[in-house]
Amino acid sequence: MTEPHDRRLDRLAEVAVRVGLGLREGQELLMTAPVEALPLVRRITEHAYRAGASLVTTLLSDEEATLMRFRHAPDGAFDTSTPWLFEGMGKAYAGNAARLAIAGEDPNLLAGQDPDKVARANRARSKAYLPALERIVSFSINWTIASYATPSWAKAVFPDLPAEEAQAKLWDAIFAASRVDEADPVAAWAAHNAALQGRTRHLNGKRYAALRFRGPGTDLQVGLADGHAWLGGAELARNGITCNPNIPTEEVFTTPHALRVEGHVRSTKPLSYGGTLIQDIAVRFEDGRIVDAQARTGEEVLRKVLDTDEGSRRLGEVALVPHSSPISRSGLLFLNTLFDENAASHIALGQAYKTCFTDSANLTDEDFVRQGGNKSLIHIDWMIGSAEVDVDGISADGTAEPVMRRGEWA
Repeated sequence: MTEPHDRRLDRLAEVAVRVGLGLREGQELLMTAPVEALPLVRRITEHAYRAGASLVTTLLSDEEATLMRFRHAPDGAFDTSTPWLFEGMGKAYAGNAARLAIAGEDPNLLAGQDPDKVARANRARSKAYLPALERIVSFSINWTIASYATPSWAKAVFPDLPAEEAQAKLWDAIFAASRVDEADPVAAWAAHNAALQGRTRHLNGKRYAALRFRGPGTDLQVGLADGHAWLGGAELARNGITCNPNIPTEEVFTTPHALRVEGHVRSTKPLSYGGTLIQDIAVRFEDGRIVDAQARTGEEVLRKVLDTDEGSRRLGEVALVPHSSPISRSGLLFLNTLFDENAASHIALGQAYKTCFTDSANLTDEDFVRQGGNKSLIHIDWMIGSAEVDVDGISADGTAEPVMRRGEWA
């Protein structure tokens, strides 16, 4: 029998603190969340203090206030952001505060707004966020992302259901994907992390020079960075704390070489970005750079994203996910990258993770770039895997061997 909602919500909070963050006694926690997520915020706050947190600070966002900005703010306001806020967040992370984000935004929130204003606002925020982002992508601190089934998100996923039923079904999917329904969620996560780390050890032993993806509309060769390392599941942050950056997660991932990506690729799931749904993305790479890009919907937003900076047309991540992952088996399109990226293999435009190198602790910024790491203000994952996509590993001598066949590990 399914446990009561409040009990499962409490277990999700416990997983977020104990598994997602691995929160240490005496640590501060900085949390961001939509206002609708207050029930989960409060439970996470309780579990954090029980784990010994010295202070929990939460910043809330509101979709209606966001829409008011796009409807009524003067045009020049979309080139501004809050550097003072993100500088403060960066200082908190420099002082070893943990980071937790609760996702749950409406994937269609800004669909009817001016794409130019959306792009400018996103660019201004990305620039201002850099002091905080650098601490996150370098894994200087322990951090994680969890989710809350907001009414607007639930309605987007289940448009034909009454609001209450849609939210209940989305909650069931979140709890299942987050392993909250297991008899012992923390133990279930330990076993899952062990399986993912076994996969990363196998891939790290192969030392592939590139991966080749082939499927409908796709023939893409992704060169891998020199000295790249595969990661997946729980990771050791530089502050010595083991965390699971994503709740849920099914991926193993590494860093592509920013200059060694060739061919064409088509997305296999829609991308929800900044309140806009971008569907049927098709791009072509030359010398690591996207030289042509199209999309059935949201193309104007996609093009503006690609013009963010020099690194936004290059890759910062490649990840492998079997088509049989629990999130894929659910048959749901979550319209949320945290979930959809764990249903399919994917690539990410923009900033690469500095931890995805064999000697990441001693990697200088110059080494990072020289070995193929990409720098950008953005990091946007989109899905390219399916049951029709094969993946080969290419060795340095050009020899190819199967890594995935029809979306499954070979």
